Amino acid sequence: MAAEDRLPHANLLLAPPGAGGLAGALSIATLLLCENRQGENKNTACGTCRACRKTQKYVHPDLHFAFPTIGSKTNSDPFLPQWREALLEAPYLEANDWLQRIGAENKQGNITRDACANIVRKLNLKIFEGRYKIMLIWLPEYLGNEGNRLLKMIEEPPDKTIFLLVTERLELILNTILSRCQLTKLSPPDAEEITAGLVAAGFPAEQAAAAARLASGNYNLAISLVENEAVDHGPRFLTWMRACFQGSAAALTVWTEEFAKIGRENQKHFLRYALHFWREFLLLGITDNANGDVRLPENELKSARKLLPLVDHDQLAEITTIISECTEYVERNANPKILFLDAGIRIHQILRQPRLRAQAAS
Repeated sequence: MAAEDRLPHANLLLAPPGAGGLAGALSIATLLLCENRQGENKNTACGTCRACRKTQKYVHPDLHFAFPTIGSKTNSDPFLPQWREALLEAPYLEANDWLQRIGAENKQGNITRDACANIVRKLNLKIFEGRYKIMLIWLPEYLGNEGNRLLKMIEEPPDKTIFLLVTERLELILNTILSRCQLTKLSPPDAEEITAGLVAAGFPAEQAAAAARLASGNYNLAISLVENEAVDHGPRFLTWMRACFQGSAAALTVWTEEFAKIGRENQKHFLRYALHFWREFLLLGITDNANGDVRLPENELKSARKLLPLVDHDQLAEITTIISECTEYVERNANPKILFLDAGIRIHQILRQPRLRAQAAS
């Protein structure tokens, strides 16, 4: 539609976090503004014209941005240098990454009343040099009720004005905005596509494939995993589970001491991997990997098979609850030595439950 210049004036792109909604909107904007479209159907931006060079750096005067910021009386403009820098580094940006970059810490992000007024002001200006005037609003769910201030502009914008709204949570957007936009749902990339993207970015194929398995369609997370060497968490996880099953205080203490040194981000990635392992373990128990659907490397898959007769569904539910709690506590800067030693002891008690029941029965 963009190539044929028949794109609706208000568009809402829905994609899961890190799955390409923002990157997709930027590609559409680049095509709309390109001065020398390529391809048989003119559906590819040339990448070399004056407009493309500017959009590649996110400085085209007819491409405007609005996004969550911190502070009750601000708009996106003061944060544009950081925004451009973030997009150049990671066009699959997620909300938390962005808010931490601008120093949000525990503050809530929002798109304020002043930001809405700024959007209306910019769109009432004339087109500077492009074919269209484009307003890209990233995460309109952060508008809240302030979105009502944009209804008239979204419904009846100036000529040659295009709205590109990129959302992750449709249910948080005002119905009055939803009814004025054409919705396009974007599917997340599969593991093969993420692997290819990581390899093209220069990462080793084996690490890329391991990160892609864990990312579940989130390319932003896949990059974080492979950059932090979190793909090595498989062996670390199996070592932890063996120590938990044995109940060796010395082994659990040694593992916890080493684990505390890897840093909070890697600890979070480890816990994500742990939940991934148990999710695939559950799938293995149901399907026995008949169709090759279990996303575990060969070594972890062998270990999962050995665990099948030892861990039932009730135990699995208790273990994953502990891991989820650990994720929350890591976010809150809990002491990792205390947290994971306690978690290891609790998991040991859960894993030994069948034997304890058998002893009691005898």
